[in-house]
Amino acid sequence: MLVLGIEGTAWNLSVALFSEEEGVVCEAESPYEPRAGGIHPREAAQHHAAEIKNVVAEVLRCACSKFSLSDVDAVAFSQGPGMGPCLRVVATAARTLSLALNKPLVGVNHCVAHIEIGRWACGVEDPVVLYVSGANSQVLAYRLKRYRVLGETLDIGIGNALDKLARSMGLAHPGGPKIEVLASKGKKYIPLPYVVKGMDFSFSGLTTAAEEALRKHPAEDVCFSFQETAFAMLAEVSERAMAHLNKEDLLLVGGVGANKRLQEMLREMCEERGARFHVPERKFLKDNGAMIAYTGLLSLKSGITTPIEKSAVKPNFRPEEVEVLWREDL
Repeated sequence: MLVLGIEGTAWNLSVALFSEEEGVVCEAESPYEPRAGGIHPREAAQHHAAEIKNVVAEVLRCACSKFSLSDVDAVAFSQGPGMGPCLRVVATAARTLSLALNKPLVGVNHCVAHIEIGRWACGVEDPVVLYVSGANSQVLAYRLKRYRVLGETLDIGIGNALDKLARSMGLAHPGGPKIEVLASKGKKYIPLPYVVKGMDFSFSGLTTAAEEALRKHPAEDVCFSFQETAFAMLAEVSERAMAHLNKEDLLLVGGVGANKRLQEMLREMCEERGARFHVPERKFLKDNGAMIAYTGLLSLKSGITTPIEKSAVKPNFRPEEVEVLWREDL
């Protein structure tokens, strides 16, 4: 099977072809770069609308030596969660391609796609998953045809928290990598709010406290302290989920998963437990078309397609809403 996948839930427009036999055949992207501040949904959508034809064409040109348009078995797209204007651009393009090629349409949950491409890339069957991105921060595990959310942020995602702190220092989007660089130069830990409530966590108070700390302390120390506090919260809840479910694998997915300090803390936690830590390569951590194409392929093989009349976008699409028919019951 060969599936074309289109991702565009937020800042990164990405398209890929995924083959059941070869894996990722071709991929291309066009990231939206805001002039100032964070992501503006309308401007990001306008960027996607202007670029999507070129990005799709680039992927198809790349694949033309191996495949033709008639070889495509389905068109998959990120149906949600995400920014409504961006989702609508991607959905419209996917519907158009589906109708033009006379191929099935497959709406994909963005969160589930991050998990599935991570499982595929790392070759891990049944892990506890820590999913950390801009708007989403969740700990999940599979049970009875669903990815169950065991814990999550009570307010903002860790990626948004990092971006917010970066903006308060006048740093451009995306802020996470810039915070990571500054944090690597920090030497002094500044006490900040550590907010874990059962299996859930909160970042808004931590971010506000870090912004206030910038008035009295060097930015490097504040960024260092912010990361140490936030990532320890995530590691604690991940470890508790592993202990509760008696699982020996932890999979890190999502854009914030590229942070080396977060990886280091989670790897150390897993080693102390005698467990295994898994993280895919960077290109599969950020939003990417390959994860949409691959999850679309899994859905298609399981008999799941999306009729045009049911292809409306879902900005608040939860991962536990998806029936995961391609996995064995556990």
